[in-house]
Amino acid sequence: MNIFETHAHLDFPQFNKDRNELLQKCFREDVKYIINVGVDAKSCKASVKLAEKYENIFASVGYHPHDAKDFDLMLIEKLAKHKKVVAIGEIGLDYYRNLSPRDVQKNVLRKQIELALKIDLPIIIHDRDAHADIYEILTEYNPPKVVFHCFSGDEVFAEKIIEKGWFISLTGTVTYKNSHLENVVRMVPKDKFFIETDSPYLSPVPKRGKRNSPLNLRYVIEKIADIKRLPPKMIAEMSFQNAENFFLKKA
Repeated sequence: MNIFETHAHLDFPQFNKDRNELLQKCFREDVKYIINVGVDAKSCKASVKLAEKYENIFASVGYHPHDAKDFDLMLIEKLAKHKKVVAIGEIGLDYYRNLSPRDVQKNVLRKQIELALKIDLPIIIHDRDAHADIYEILTEYNPPKVVFHCFSGDEVFAEKIIEKGWFISLTGTVTYKNSHLENVVRMVPKDKFFIETDSPYLSPVPKRGKRNSPLNLRYVIEKIADIKRLPPKMIAEMSFQNAENFFLKKA
């Protein structure tokens, strides 16, 4: 089956010792495409370099809310013009850790949404404990292509996102015993979801506590398949087609 890893941080130091070997193994084991996601100046530059090195890797660039206080619009606008950059992200709001002031997070989010609209790129959203504000700001602009990475909301919030035509991305958290996402997985339409690892974080069961990688997407696929009562290959193909249309095909 074909697998599309829509959100990973393979430039992070956790992969310094075996990055190339790991990637080659991923490509041998059905992972056809990877989106490597930037979060700050250093990682955005590294994501573009990684995408330049590997044909099957693409990059997204943007400032994570944790790093909003250091936002450099000129840098992101420059990097976003690279042929291998396919999205602006991850951007958003994080009210759990509040590493940047909330007003700064909101301002930087707006600037990055405006940039995405200006250059016609999809948006990857980070949303932690900030559902109402994220939704309000996005609705102000109503961008056509938005994905809520590592979705953490309930069915009501998921329905609001889907009604807007936006997407939900599912990680290894769906495999956790305390997960509240089963109803979201059941109700999300087959053409409105992606899969991701958020590597090196959020390793799925049975790999919790270990470094995550795109090799573990199969556990996410299997869990979604179990919840939706569909074959794993069908889940992989659905998510692959959705992600390919979203990231790699221009309207």
